[in-house]
Amino acid sequence: MKAIVIGGGIGGMSAAIALDRAGFETAVFEAVKEIKPVGAAISIWPNGVKCLNLLGMREKLRALGGNMASMAYNDGHTGATLTRFSMTPLVQQVGEFPYPVARAELQAMLLDHYGRERVSFAKRVVRVEQHNDGVTAWFEDGTQASGDFLIAADGTHSVIRRYVLGETLERRYAGYVNWNGLVTRDESIAPADQWTTFVGEGKRVSLMPVSDNRFYFFFDVPLPKGLAEDRATLKSDLQNYFSGWAEPVQKLIAAINPDTTNRVEIHDIEPFSEFVKGRVALLGDAAHSTTPDIGQGGCAAMEDAVVLASTLASHSLGIEDALLRYQARRVDRVKDLVLKARKRCDVTHAKDPEVTAAWYQALKSETGERVLAGMCDTIEGGPLG
Repeated sequence: MKAIVIGGGIGGMSAAIALDRAGFETAVFEAVKEIKPVGAAISIWPNGVKCLNLLGMREKLRALGGNMASMAYNDGHTGATLTRFSMTPLVQQVGEFPYPVARAELQAMLLDHYGRERVSFAKRVVRVEQHNDGVTAWFEDGTQASGDFLIAADGTHSVIRRYVLGETLERRYAGYVNWNGLVTRDESIAPADQWTTFVGEGKRVSLMPVSDNRFYFFFDVPLPKGLAEDRATLKSDLQNYFSGWAEPVQKLIAAINPDTTNRVEIHDIEPFSEFVKGRVALLGDAAHSTTPDIGQGGCAAMEDAVVLASTLASHSLGIEDALLRYQARRVDRVKDLVLKARKRCDVTHAKDPEVTAAWYQALKSETGERVLAGMCDTIEGGPLG
């Protein structure tokens, strides 16, 4: 039985690997000639780590991940620590470590594990059709591919989502711009084994350790969308937005390379409940596009892949029946993640300044129990516990 997988990103490659392991024939088609991951790095929380462990990448992932032993919030202007606590209670409760990793390295790991030579690049899908016993996808170059079912992991701008839903869904601007990149680790900016976040004015500056003596960093600023800003003005823009902030923030801005720093206007899509149309199923950002505020976008795609493959492998009432069972197992879970991220986004980025000010005040007495409990609840809601 053959699966056509549209999209060679995190969701598509995780799905192809999971389906391969479950005994399905797979063919992966990616729109671009060469994958250049959007975003410099990604937090793989233990629910995602467990999925990659299951798919045979336990040791490969550990080699890429940074040691995030503790977590801290600092006052953006003074640099003073508001709260700091160990991540050990989270690890002990959920049974796995979180791993911040560079996106390009994660993408390469997935491609190499599946077999990079097996992926067809420069294949941009333009339409799909299905019949009683299969699905055909047509590509921009005039070629086509057929299989027994099709997995659409073609991202937040998914072409196939319209086919499944019968309508085009608008992306919702979340109200802030994110700059992200990688920089050489510097302990005068933040400890090497800590997730450090500076907060103030609805803005944040965050650093996470990744492999090879690097920090993943990001800056968030609430802004109107569509501003005429690019790499040419990147450093001066950040210096302006974070004028008067603490010295570690200024050192970080001075250290970044504008040529390798991304500027992204953050969006999500209102959750919906139809992931499947016959033998075609949505997966990853095509099914549930979220803001990055709880770090679960990539992890949710990995969960999708594991659930999809196990459902198809363990049910015998036909492809269409199994795909509907996959949908039933995922709809509520991913809706919860999208809405949790949206809620966290609004608090972090001062949609209501009074609510955000109250959060800053509460951080001063935070022991870590409340924050970690929320993380554990999200992680343990995944399919692998």
